Amino acid sequence: MPQFFMKSTQKGKKRKPVTKPSIKPKVKVHDKVDFDDDDDIASSGKEESDYESESDHETAQSKRLRLAKEYIKQLENEEIDTKEADEIDKDAIAHRLQQDVLEDAGQLQKFIADSITPDQENIIHMRGHKFSVTCVVISSDNKFVFSASKDGSIIKWDITTHKKLLKIDGVSKKSKSGQKGHKGQIYTIAISSDVKFLVTGGQDMLINIWNAADLSWQHTFRGHRNIVTSLAFQKKQHQLFSASHDKTIKVWNLNEMAYVETLYGHEDAVLGIDSLSRDHAVSCGGRDRSVRLWKIAEESQLIFHSSNISSSFDCVTMLNEDYFLAGGDDGSLSIFNVRKKKPVTLRTNAHVKGENSPPGGCDESWVSSVASLPYTDLVATAGSCDGCIKLWRCEKSFKSLMPVHTIKVNGFVNGLKFSTGGEYLIAAIGQEHRLGRWWQMRNVKNTVCIIPLKNVNTNGVEEDT
Repeated sequence: MPQFFMKSTQKGKKRKPVTKPSIKPKVKVHDKVDFDDDDDIASSGKEESDYESESDHETAQSKRLRLAKEYIKQLENEEIDTKEADEIDKDAIAHRLQQDVLEDAGQLQKFIADSITPDQENIIHMRGHKFSVTCVVISSDNKFVFSASKDGSIIKWDITTHKKLLKIDGVSKKSKSGQKGHKGQIYTIAISSDVKFLVTGGQDMLINIWNAADLSWQHTFRGHRNIVTSLAFQKKQHQLFSASHDKTIKVWNLNEMAYVETLYGHEDAVLGIDSLSRDHAVSCGGRDRSVRLWKIAEESQLIFHSSNISSSFDCVTMLNEDYFLAGGDDGSLSIFNVRKKKPVTLRTNAHVKGENSPPGGCDESWVSSVASLPYTDLVATAGSCDGCIKLWRCEKSFKSLMPVHTIKVNGFVNGLKFSTGGEYLIAAIGQEHRLGRWWQMRNVKNTVCIIPLKNVNTNGVEEDT
């Protein structure tokens, strides 16, 4: 029977991070927390301090106080943007702080799925990439959409006018000397909560950091030994997680543009990663059939295995701090609780082969992309080639998953993202799958798809979400 704690024996050489008081010491070994026959997971109380002395480093309490003051100042500045300085609504700030506390505790849950209706008559398709669009992201202020493609290009779009604002082309033999960008395909994109940093990763094993305002190059992270498949920021922080086919996850600090640590444990290519407010990340390891929750501060990981041993987990998204959803190559959806070793919900055949499947294509559609509107009951998923995006409602306590809407699309849905308030669902559409060329749908246009979402209130009147 596996032990609750097991020391990982795998070590790797790490570059020493830039010294800064607020950065945690580099972690050398992570405790591996596997599960025994009991369904419930006991919480780990392990905490260690590697500080030499209190005077050498900022204390945890001081850091929390400093970050709290900075965040309150940020909220006040946002209020000033809409009101006169002497009219700052203190109640509004207090309400937002209360919401943040509930979010961080995983106790905030809004039930909106039944009131959301996709406006399928006004779906916008934006064209600008030559090859398949592989990933999309939307800024937290709902003003801009960023997309990347297999042609190595990055485009910034205006979400209101649907116009292309800026574009960075991929680097090729014809490119000018010194041009910054990716050589080869881009597979993943992420943006920080304050819309300061845009990051991209792909085939060249590099992570490029861009200024989100003007797409100017800022820095390049090197370290992965295979393609970079997924990127995620910790919410309201500049801590970045990167996943790769080299079976590792790396942690970076963008304030210092520094490498922090490498997380080992997956036994196959890591295909997806996500994070919310806590200093945690959740990842899926493809053919190793595991989803892992990484607790950075505690230096531990929780391991969750598929109920179906033949299923590969290809994508993952966090629903709140305690629940996350993973999509399998058998078309299934699994919802996990951080305290349970098995899925609390398993939805089989969530996606199956549809009318838009290519001739001679897949017998069933694996789940190629998932997205959630965090701290709500609304989830979106896409099958690789079943011709639709589905919206789902998570029941209370996440005991079941019910379909509420189906949105027809033509092509491979390689990426999905909700806007912050749920006003839009953004999709990356391509002729080919994000990570391969198993099939090609030549009649499909490579586009960024903006799906408006309407909110039906209690009076039955449709309004923007």
